[in-house]
Amino acid sequence: MDAFIDAVWDTRTVAGRLVTTVVMIVVAVLLAIIAGRLATRRVTDAHNRYYLRKALHYATFAVLLIGLAVLWRPFAGRIGLVVGLAAVGLSLAMQEVIGAFAGWISILTGRQYRVGDRIQMCGVRGDVLDITPLRTKILESGSSTDPESWIRGRQYTGRVVSLSNRFVFTAPVYNSSSVLDHLWEELTLPIPYQSDWHLAERILHEEAESISATVAARRAIAQMTRHYPVAEAEVDARVFVRATPNWVELTARFVVPVRSARQVKDQVTRRVLDRLAENGLRVASATQEIAIQPPTPTPTPTPGRQHDGP
Repeated sequence: MDAFIDAVWDTRTVAGRLVTTVVMIVVAVLLAIIAGRLATRRVTDAHNRYYLRKALHYATFAVLLIGLAVLWRPFAGRIGLVVGLAAVGLSLAMQEVIGAFAGWISILTGRQYRVGDRIQMCGVRGDVLDITPLRTKILESGSSTDPESWIRGRQYTGRVVSLSNRFVFTAPVYNSSSVLDHLWEELTLPIPYQSDWHLAERILHEEAESISATVAARRAIAQMTRHYPVAEAEVDARVFVRATPNWVELTARFVVPVRSARQVKDQVTRRVLDRLAENGLRVASATQEIAIQPPTPTPTPTPGRQHDGP
């Protein structure tokens, strides 16, 4: 035990510095774990607890690097040239890593998204699970427009996708929950011209108005206008009418929470279809109905009396 303690405090030889380096790394890891648990014990918000724990880990790592630099400083003159050449080579070979790290700084300082936000980046949709200095992990959700997605709605697929942070500089980032946390959803139904489309419009508007999260969306927009100079958005449910060559197209526009859009649209669709059926209204389609009737039989002439003439 005495020999180990002497080796730890021996900073004059390479062997002693190696032992000291190992001890410093072990102590730093233990301190990071203990400090993370103690510091986050009184923090109730999940996002703040996550960022505080990450900040403590990174701070411990930075202190460890400074301590190692001080420990190995007497040997710096011998390897300075080698380290300089290695740094140049690494900077050229690690452009992707440097770009990812710069993207991480941009994410943290620009608040483009945070853990728990629902985003879309590089064609990937889902909720942010973790943000590391190099990558962002996303719990993927499905899409009704992506042919490669087997989930035809905004619900989890079960896959976790990792994206490089450098994409925040080269690709647009769509954040659905950082500011508004609501989406405008639409339900479109074609109604034949022969049907009472005014009644169908009234049914569609009543159901859209009953399901729309108008009050919550108006409150969220009021908070958004305090930070951003945007115009007031219309959140009341409305039905828009468009005439086409085949039918009257009715489109209901309403507001739904981000994470329950598919459930809300399912509910309003079921209610509208049930009420249309109750009132004898049907939804038009692009199919054609062809009725085949049997041919009308030709009447047989009846034999009559022949006349010889006047």
